[in-house]
Amino acid sequence: MSSNQYLTRFQFLPLKDSFKNISCFVYYYSNTLIHMNFDIAPSAPTPIYRQIVEQVRRLIASGQLRPGDELPSVRAVALQHAINPMTVSKAYSLLENDGILTRLRGVGMVIAEIKARKEDKLALLRPALHTATQIVRQLELSDEEAHAVLQSCLDEWNKHE
Repeated sequence: MSSNQYLTRFQFLPLKDSFKNISCFVYYYSNTLIHMNFDIAPSAPTPIYRQIVEQVRRLIASGQLRPGDELPSVRAVALQHAINPMTVSKAYSLLENDGILTRLRGVGMVIAEIKARKEDKLALLRPALHTATQIVRQLELSDEEAHAVLQSCLDEWNKHE
């Protein structure tokens, strides 16, 4: 390991109240020190490749992943999550086709030179909030009750950071 390489730990955290998740850690060497959380819920209705795509997009939009940061290899993600490598490859290919990832020979997939804007972050949040709003209305909860639950979830998440 050279002086400009770091041992990076990618932490995969489970979500308490959702579907059964697989939690694991991936270790690898890279030239950039980054921290990345992946949550993969095999039993969730969202396909695994879509979960990976959406999480990478959110991590880029939030600034946790920056241009030039390396993603773990297809093999590493597949082995750690006990999923088919083609699933991870499909997610990475979709991100590459959208210009979000770049394939570098001998290095793997890295984040492309793109700039996250606040509008991009909000656009990524909107579908989840739309679904939550639907559930709030179906349960006939008040806006105040919904806001309180959201704040409670944010507070719980902040305790884990």
